[in-house]
This record gives sequence, C-alpha cells and structure tokens, in this order.
Amino acid sequence: LNGIAFYEDRNFLGRHYECSFDCPNLHSYFRHCNSIRVQSGCWVLYERPNYMGYQYVLTKGEYPDYHHWMGSNSFIGSCRMHGGDSYRMRVVYERPDFGGQMMEFMDDCPSVYDRFRYRDIHSCNVMDGYWTMYDQPNYRGRQYFMRPGEYRRFSDWGAIVPSVGSFRRVMDNL
Repeated sequence: LNGIAFYEDRNFLGRHYECSFDCPNLHSYFRHCNSIRVQSGCWVLYERPNYMGYQYVLTKGEYPDYHHWMGSNSFIGSCRMHGGDSYRMRVVYERPDFGGQMMEFMDDCPSVYDRFRYRDIHSCNVMDGYWTMYDQPNYRGRQYFMRPGEYRRFSDWGAIVPSVGSFRRVMDNL
C-alpha cells in the first residue's frame, strides 16, 4: 500500500478501502470508518464529501479507532494527500483582511496565547507549506487544514470563531 487504508471496523478489521490519491467522495466505498492505516504521505480527511465538514490531519501511523485521530464519529467523506518542504505563514490577530498586528511563523506553535498573548487570529496568509490550526493549545481540539493562500477571515478556513489555540506544520515524518 502506498497511501492510506480505511477500515469499517476498529483495529483494522472488516471491509477496507485503500487509497493513494485525492478522493472527493469516499461514501461509494464505505459508510463508516472506524480505523485507518497511513502507510505514506500526510492526509487530510474530511467528515463529509467534497472536502467539507470537520477536518483531520493524519501522518504515517496506525489509528485503531476514530478517537486516535480526534474524531467524534466514524464518518469520513473525502480525503486529500498533502506534504511540503518549506513552511512560512503570517497571522494577523487584530482585525480581518490583514488589518493590524502581524507575526510570521516558520515553525510549530503549541500555544498561541503563550507566544503572543492573544488567542484570536482573524486572518492568515500561508506562503509556504501546509499547516494545521487547532482551536485548543497543544494541538488538541477542532482542526483546520491550511493550504497555501490568503485567508481574509477565520471563516475562510472553516472556523466559527477566531480563537486559535495552537498550530503546526504538516510534515510526513511527525
């Protein structure tokens, strides 16, 4: 297997589907996913088809049940493979549309508040690499996958509120 395998049952049992490419609709292959093996690459899984809903970023390894990828249920609707070598992201923490104070990052940030005494990030420009933002510190909670591009407001990356607890680079060797 070169990619990712989805299993209907926990602990890699039951019917499974192997994938080595982006797939906008996994529901034609399985209804529920209770365990996953990532053989290579870094994958972003989406709760719903067409890359919608909650996002989960998985790197190489075994996930014997959905709690291991911080899922709240067994629904996986679509997936994308991602990776990169260089990382650079600018975050703006005062106002949307890149207004106000800005900080540039090239490394992981386990606690946004400890780093610059703010929890809110209103806009973001991902210049290099792929990143995951989390709504809680220490890479916990809801995940938001950030591809290169401009995010003028927090809703552009799928968040309901601008509060960000931590973020890190998406790397194949995590």
